[in-house]
Amino acid sequence: MARPLGPRMVPARRLLALGLGCGVTLAWAQSHPLVAAAPPASAAGAGGERGVAEWLPRMHDASRQRSYIGTFVVSTNGGAMSSARIWHTADGQLQVERVESLTGAPRSVFRRNEQVVTFLPEAHVVRTERRESLGLFTNLIKGPGGSVPDFYTARRVGADRVAGFETDVVQLQPRDALRYGLRIWSERKSGLVVKLQTLDQDGSVLEQSAFSELVLDAPVRADKLSQMMHATDGWRVEKSEVTRTSPEAEGWQMHEAVPGFHPLNCYKRPVAGAPGPEGTMQWVFSDGLAAVSLFLEPYDANHHAQEGATANGATQSLARRIQGNWWLTAVGEVPPATLRAFAQNLERRR
Repeated sequence: MARPLGPRMVPARRLLALGLGCGVTLAWAQSHPLVAAAPPASAAGAGGERGVAEWLPRMHDASRQRSYIGTFVVSTNGGAMSSARIWHTADGQLQVERVESLTGAPRSVFRRNEQVVTFLPEAHVVRTERRESLGLFTNLIKGPGGSVPDFYTARRVGADRVAGFETDVVQLQPRDALRYGLRIWSERKSGLVVKLQTLDQDGSVLEQSAFSELVLDAPVRADKLSQMMHATDGWRVEKSEVTRTSPEAEGWQMHEAVPGFHPLNCYKRPVAGAPGPEGTMQWVFSDGLAAVSLFLEPYDANHHAQEGATANGATQSLARRIQGNWWLTAVGEVPPATLRAFAQNLERRR
């Protein structure tokens, strides 16, 4: 089964909700500004209810402009829980953060813009790579051929306190069955996302994440975090060999697009110990909120023994043999039907 290219600590959308670049399944791109920031909270309602194109940019801007320290906890409907301590600082275009796992195997992940360094103390290994950061939301609110408002509605459904901060509670409702809904707690003054729930089609909570404690505008220094991420003396350093490619160059295409999902990036990495040029290709799609990664590699009967679907909270995965001699692993925080739609529309061109 294909493996994600990055470390898994807490689910991707949870980290992305904080503007972090240390997410789960891959490097996603954000090449342009989203849209202009929405008016401040005091102006909400002056011209009517805020829509998606007003709420989301405000949250996005807050994730990139505020420094903070906090403890972030993720729980799933299956009873699993993970937590991490986060230090984040923003200085103009520079984003630096440290994410320290508090559950499971010890792990420290540092990011300085696109550079990501992961320390694994038990193995005494440091892994380095470059990853383009998606940030909170992609630039698809006004993207070509579709936009977030075409597939989600947003409305304020109440107020609450999270980690001592007053928040607006915003419901993002999908317009079809290809994506999950979201309930977001946005800090009232800044817009920073401090709590997030992923909801299934019946409105049940699949996964919840929240700061259990948070210090906004904390004195986090980018130079200190940068020094820590480069302190690799005495560690075994492993450098990722992920390279950019394109589906066309690798011989793949989508017969029909899955509604609302735009291709973002495509990457390839060699398979450890495998001869020849073949490797694992990772093709990333997003609708501006949800992301799907398609991992494609040559079929190996010894390695790819079992087809099927699995779920971990909001994260779904689908593994199957396709196009004869190829193995697909599709992963995303989307309903199972969405992953099946991607699998059914994949075509081998050569």
